[in-house]
Amino acid sequence: MSKNKVLQPNFKISYLLPKYWLTWLGVFILYSISWLPYRFQLFLGKMIGRLLYKIGSSRKKVALRNLELCFPDMPDAERQVMLKRNFENTGIALLETGMGWWWPNWRVKRKTKVIGLEHIEEAQKQGKGILLLAMHYLSVEINCRGIGYGHPMVVFYRPHNNPLMEYFQFRGRGRSNKYMLGKRDVKGLLRALKEGEACIYLPDQDYGRNRSVFVPFFAVPEAASTTGTLIFARQKNTQTHMLIPTRNDDGSGYTLEIKPMLENFPTGDDTADVLRINQELEKAIMVKPEQYMWLHRRFKTRPNEDDPSLYK
Repeated sequence: MSKNKVLQPNFKISYLLPKYWLTWLGVFILYSISWLPYRFQLFLGKMIGRLLYKIGSSRKKVALRNLELCFPDMPDAERQVMLKRNFENTGIALLETGMGWWWPNWRVKRKTKVIGLEHIEEAQKQGKGILLLAMHYLSVEINCRGIGYGHPMVVFYRPHNNPLMEYFQFRGRGRSNKYMLGKRDVKGLLRALKEGEACIYLPDQDYGRNRSVFVPFFAVPEAASTTGTLIFARQKNTQTHMLIPTRNDDGSGYTLEIKPMLENFPTGDDTADVLRINQELEKAIMVKPEQYMWLHRRFKTRPNEDDPSLYK
């Protein structure tokens, strides 16, 4: 039994106040749609994504800019196709939130295939903790639920800003996993690794200047990349693996692949180690690049504070 004490958000009467009514409406719609046939939800999500693409938004500009920065040699026509497909996947991801939070266990298991569990099982036989490095694929909600049925995990995550949404998110993601740890609970994750748990950590986004180094990520030569990963990877008796979670193109569900342990990692050279992580992330993202969360301002932090923004 873990010694970690996780503060689970409880329901509050204040969640019934008018300021949350719009959130309740969205929750009700997602919950209702989640009971529809899976392939119909994929179709509906794709239509929502196409609508979002046509409407346009600041996020569309961010996604396009990220693709320009990461793939400068890609023809414009090809980049536009990827952008459109990315928005289709974004629409599907909205509905996958409902799937991840409310689908019954049998439905999640039927749609999820986990490859590479033997790596976790072997490590735990040796009394080691497992650090699984994942990336922000758009299907994160259903994949977070699905991985737990292959092997219950400890999930390091960013709590939702809306407390009512956090109430549902925490319970939805945690239904098949051991427990959730907020992004500031570094000691909690270190303790979990020490206890031999399998823990999920996502190092692919821009977390600011603090605890970061500037190394290449795709074609961007100086991308703020967190060194926080190394705090956990250096934990005694810890193995680091990549976790690649994707949605199958044939509509059959999801494949979550746990790769073999990263050999000779970490080395003690922070810059070289973070660069290696970025290179591993690039390979993982390119498995299904249209399913990646390009809407995030990945390159918002510049090497010098007075450097011009890459998004203007």
